[in-house]
Formats: sequence, structure tokens, C-alpha cells
Amino acid sequence: MRLRAALAVPAAVSAAAVALVLTAPQSQAAARPERTARCTEQSLTVRAKAAAGDPTVLRVAVTNRGGRACAVDRVPTVTFGDLDGAALPVPADGTGSYRLAAGGTVYAGVRTIVDPADPEARRTDSVTVAASAAHWGRSFTAAELGTGRQVLVWEPVTTWWQPTAAAADRAIGLS
Repeated sequence: MRLRAALAVPAAVSAAAVALVLTAPQSQAAARPERTARCTEQSLTVRAKAAAGDPTVLRVAVTNRGGRACAVDRVPTVTFGDLDGAALPVPADGTGSYRLAAGGTVYAGVRTIVDPADPEARRTDSVTVAASAAHWGRSFTAAELGTGRQVLVWEPVTTWWQPTAAAADRAIGLS
């Protein structure tokens, strides 16, 4: 009998605790963080242009034209014509997402090459920028970017999304 009593008391306490949690007012319930839906490619406008006086740096911007906040990847996906690979994020851990407010714009900087005289430099006619790796992105010709006839590429890097163009410039080392 002692064993039954020892088991019955904890069971009764557990049942009371469960009943208390289930009957708590909604305002006292633990709030779950709200997940922001991924941005659709159709709701975004992607822009890119070479920095004035420095064709080795591209300024990238993405605007959410949708009516609700949505999420993009933490860093843009930047690829170079028919060359393999993409710009690497700086700092290196570029996984995760970035919440983009309705009507909001985020900015990133891309350095395509450190030394334009580098004999290892590759050349391409276009750059494609996407807000998320799952998107096709928008392609820009070298002429549209303002880099001349071609874009020089060697060990390209990109910043994480920044809230202002000035912050993206600082992150890529322009100011």
C-alpha cells in the first residue's frame, strides 16, 4: 500500500500542473517566436552597381515590394557569369536568415578582386545576384554594372546584409 500511495501523489500533482497550464489565460502562455515567411522572388527588387571610382566593388540592394515582412538569406548569393562558385561571405558564417520589412531595403558590398593586376584574375561578362540561394536572381552585364566591358574576378567576397548602404560600404572596406 505504501507503494501505491507514493505513486498516486506524484501523479495527482502532475495532473494538477497540466490542468493549470492548460487553463492559463492566453496572455500567460509562453509566446512562441513568430516565423517570418521566406520572401518570394517576385516580391523583391534586386539592384547592383559598381562603386564610383572602384570597379572591383559592387553595391547590391534588395527591396521587399510585398505588403508583409519576409526573410531572405543572411548574405546575398553572387555568382559570376559562367565561372564556378560564388562570392564567399565575410564574416565566414553566412548561414541563417535576415528579416526584411515590408517596403524595406537591405544592402551588401561585393569585392570581386583585391588586385586588378593579379595574373590569376578571371574575366566574365555578367554577375548574378539573388537574395536567397533558392532564387534564380537577377543578372547584370558588366556594362550595366559600370565595370567596363568585363568584370574581373578572383576570390570574391560579399558582406552580410546591412541596414544601410553606408554600413555595407564600411563592411566591405570602402570607408
